[in-house]
Amino acid sequence: MSSRVVIVGAGFGGVAAAIELRRHGFDDVTILERGPGVGGTWLYNTYPGCACDVPSHLYSFSYAQRANWSRLCSPQEEILQYLEGVARDHGVDRLVVRNTDVTSCAWDDQSCKCAVESSDGRSWEAEALIVATGQLDQPAAPRLEGPFEGHSFHSARWDHEYDLRGKRVAVIGTGASAVQFIPEVAKEASRLFVFQRTGSWFLPRKNRPYPAWLKWIFKHVPGVEAFRRRFIYYYGETLTLAIRHPRTWGRIGWARSAAFMRWQLRDRELRRKVWPDYTWGCKRILFSSWFLPALSRENVELVTEPLAHFYEHGIATVTGTERDVDCIIYGTGFRTTEFMFPMEIIGTAGRSLRDVWTAGPHAHLGISVPGFPSLFLVYGPNTNTSGGSIITYEEAQASYIRQALEQVRYRRAAAIEVRPDIESESDREVQERFAGTAWTQCDSWYRDEHGRIVTNWPGYMRDYERLTRSLDPSEYRFVPQPDRAPVAA
Repeated sequence: MSSRVVIVGAGFGGVAAAIELRRHGFDDVTILERGPGVGGTWLYNTYPGCACDVPSHLYSFSYAQRANWSRLCSPQEEILQYLEGVARDHGVDRLVVRNTDVTSCAWDDQSCKCAVESSDGRSWEAEALIVATGQLDQPAAPRLEGPFEGHSFHSARWDHEYDLRGKRVAVIGTGASAVQFIPEVAKEASRLFVFQRTGSWFLPRKNRPYPAWLKWIFKHVPGVEAFRRRFIYYYGETLTLAIRHPRTWGRIGWARSAAFMRWQLRDRELRRKVWPDYTWGCKRILFSSWFLPALSRENVELVTEPLAHFYEHGIATVTGTERDVDCIIYGTGFRTTEFMFPMEIIGTAGRSLRDVWTAGPHAHLGISVPGFPSLFLVYGPNTNTSGGSIITYEEAQASYIRQALEQVRYRRAAAIEVRPDIESESDREVQERFAGTAWTQCDSWYRDEHGRIVTNWPGYMRDYERLTRSLDPSEYRFVPQPDRAPVAA
């Protein structure tokens, strides 16, 4: 099968790229999706209480705003319905090839095409490849030895058939997903053990449904929805401001979190166990008004001792304490620094992206990698946000990729490839911007095994939008069509 553009992943990033290309005359687009449909992380994460912690007026496409969100931060099913609806409205849903697990994408220097193969033996030939698998795709679990004979599952693959009522449950991890489902599990389990490695900084979020009068205002009063989106945009920028300047603006964020957490944690011993020991903003700030009170329930125990091993009936910590449980739920997040791996990506001269990224993932603007013609990443290295909406970044990336492919079409080239010196300088500038920020002051999932921050963007949303607004052709080289002279830059 031949396709001008193949997109891997049908989450927000893949859908954004497909819509952008289709709107500008790129009609031959195929989306390969491992799952049964559109949705990405919102298709897989269906745990109780699952919701976005970015307000929906911003966690949505600028060109597909809706006035009938049910609450400030929409639950999973509402976000999934929104994305499915946008894909359907723009005719993108029919481009998706479902249940397709892509295993390799290999550039051929002779044909100037990319061969895309799936685990079931199917293949596609692409003139351009967009990898939109994101950073929150592959569930992570702790590496502990020992047999456990009870039930277990990861929060990103929630087992809805398993009845938690009256069970003894262990939750390993207290990250963004765990703080949403733990209050729900605590209502059903007879006993809940929450295993925490490090505490988190919290800000309030009750996230109750909008009252009818406010929904009416959003729907009928001109300008209110646009104002609310802009307000949330700049509120997100203030969070980034505080993280970038921990000794000044960051102290305001710290004071707000500390006051909120002290008010919610009246028990001094529990407060001591929960309290973070790192700079505010270094790790992901969590939004919940329900998690900390759940830890005070009589049937809940917060365990901060390091885990040692599993045994047949539960979990043992390093002190030798054993806790019998019926079920273990992993709230341990994702392998965020692995990006599209274990998918194999091969560029010019047979070079593997895995080898190129041995010292850490890197890409020009998080999008382009030297030596990999017409390969584009959506939600790639250093494009995550700690204070805004990833949808803003993905829209900007989709526009930038479309400009790149328009240049290829205009010049009648075979492909486009970022210059190594441009990408190297871009990466150097990104890493230098982390200096002095809160991100550098602890270990977090933003870093890879070498300690390099590879997931987050070090600046503001508006910075990234400015840098990606217009593609500079001089930063790229254009691969000529086979048997044709080199294309002028």
